[in-house]
This record gives sequence, C-alpha cells and structure tokens, in this order.
Amino acid sequence: MFVTLAKDLKSTPLPVTGDPRWARIVARDKSADGQFWYSVATTGVYCRPSCPSRRANPVNVQLHDTLVQAKATGFRACRRCNPDGPSLEAGNAAMVADACRRIEQSEAEPSLAELAGAAGRSAGYFHRVFKAITGLTPKDYAAAHRAARVRQGLEDGASVTVAIYDAGFNSSGRFYEKSTGMLGMTPTRYRAGGANEDIRFAVGETSLGAILVASSRKGVASILLGDDPDALVRDLQDRFPKARLIGGDSDYEALVARVVGFVEAPRLGLDLPLDVRGTAFQQRVWQALRDIPVGNTVSYAEIAERIGSPKATRAIAAACAANAHAVAIPCHRVIRKDGALSGYAWGAERKRALLDREAQGSTKANRSSRA
Repeated sequence: MFVTLAKDLKSTPLPVTGDPRWARIVARDKSADGQFWYSVATTGVYCRPSCPSRRANPVNVQLHDTLVQAKATGFRACRRCNPDGPSLEAGNAAMVADACRRIEQSEAEPSLAELAGAAGRSAGYFHRVFKAITGLTPKDYAAAHRAARVRQGLEDGASVTVAIYDAGFNSSGRFYEKSTGMLGMTPTRYRAGGANEDIRFAVGETSLGAILVASSRKGVASILLGDDPDALVRDLQDRFPKARLIGGDSDYEALVARVVGFVEAPRLGLDLPLDVRGTAFQQRVWQALRDIPVGNTVSYAEIAERIGSPKATRAIAAACAANAHAVAIPCHRVIRKDGALSGYAWGAERKRALLDREAQGSTKANRSSRA
C-alpha cells in the first residue's frame, strides 16, 4: 500500500506557484511570450503567458519550455491567445506596418475601408489599432507622409505645382487648404527656406545647464540643451537659417519657465503644442517616445516593435538623434538592449541625470501611494 501511494504522489503534478514563471502568467507578461508556454488540464488547452483568459487554478497548470512540449500534451491551442502563431500585439504591429507601406506606396490616399479590407479587419477595429500603435489615425498618417513628400520636393527645387502633384494631391485647391498646417508656412515661403518666418525664442537656466525654447506660429519648434547659451542660439539659427528670430518677452519667458520646471521635476508633466517637423517615419518614432511613461525606459528594439518595424533599430536611433524637442519628446528614455545609455544629442551626462531624476520621482510617488 505504501508503494502504491508513493506512485500516486509521484504522478500528481506539483503546483507551479513556486516557479517564478507563474508570477509572469498571473501578470500576463507579454515579454514572456515565446519564452515558455503553459497548459491547463481542466480546459484542455495550452496558452502563451500573456493569455487574457480567466486565470487557471495553478494545481491544474503545467509549464512547458517549448511549444513542442505544449503540443505533446494532446491539448488544443487556445483560441484567445493563439500560442502557435504570433501574439495579438505582434500581429497588429505587422498589420499596421503593412498598412503604412500601402499608404506610402500609393499614388492616391487609400480609404479606411480599403486599408481595413486589405488587413482583413473591420474598419473600426483597424482604425483603433492603427492609432494605438502609431499615435496617428490612418488619415493623419497619410497626411504626414504627403507633407514630407511635399517638403522633400520643395527642398529639391521642384516648383510648388510639381511638388503638390508628386505628393499625391489631385488638386492644388485641396493642398492649399492644408498647406500652412502641414508646412508651418506657405509653400512658397517654405521653398525659399522659411524666409521671413517668425521664430520666438528665449534662453533659460536649469540645473543641467542652459536651455533654449523656440516657437513658431504652430507651436514649440525646438527645445535645446547645452552649456553655452550663445551656442544654443547659433544652433537655432542653423535650424532656421532664413527665419526671423525674435527674442521672447515676459510672456514667452513664462513658457520657458514651465519647461525648466519640467526638467527639474518631471512628474509635473509638460503639455505644450508642438511644431514637429519630420518624415512620417520620424513622427511615428517620436509619437512612440511620447508614449513612454515618466520613470520608464525602453530599448531601440522595443520602439521598433511598437511601430511595426522590428528591423529598423538603426533608423530608430537616427530618428532619436534628429529630435529637436529635448525632454518634450523624451528620446533620453531610449537605451540599448543591454541597459547601456548609448548616445544622446545633448550629452550622455544629461541623459543619465534626466533618467536618475525621473527614477527618483517614480520611487517617491510609489512611497507616497503606499503611505
């Protein structure tokens, strides 16, 4: 009888609660997907760690190091988390990346129905996922891409009319309705290099050195950090070589004070209208950066995954380097996969200081909430 009891105990699976992987299942940790799988005896299915289904009783759960082991149980794949294929998030990222390519390669702007149909999704679902991943609606993304094509055409010396039609606008009237919003000025002025555009600016001082904030009519066009205020002004002149630079008055200096306050205490938040000038790809990257919470960091590879371009890590780094809005578009929150800081346009020391400051603020906020 003792031998029989011992055999029964040996054949009974041990609870998984002592395994650290169980905590990742409880947390529905998406980063654990592909690292292991689990099966549930009572439902006869196997799942990925992030499965959104109701949490199983750990007594009925078995962990598997490989997908082959999970399939060997004889159970079926969960229909909610699709453990045999890409995760829902990866599938959505690929869907959006494909839609972005369709928009960029189309002569005329594809309709929402056309994009959703090509993705095999409803228009409502496609629109919601596209905006969640890129930060833009499909229509706004198409507009940003066409604006970049117009800018490139004008910078290459094309006439306004040629640039308009090459960018996919089927009438000049439709373009001129939106031209100032797209370019920040009239197309003729843009072609002239921003001649006579008014840029207001002011220089302030932070614990990290000098800071320059500059604005166009559309919004804040640059936030620059450095050691030498005069060097920052020269940098601004290089960025807007034909614009009129106007020193800020007391009202504008109040805006600079808000930015300085954010640098010193990131938890205050910074909600300012921005004049963001870049390609459609750069704008996707910069929007993804703005979605990183204060106190958090992500890798270049993670940003690439989030915007649906997993092989574009170098292009991500280039977009970060081209960012002209220090702290407002927080490229300092992007680090290498191994945790190293990598480069920063305004100096690695400032990047470390900003991250340390945000991390300390996050720790204080957690202590306050527990109190």
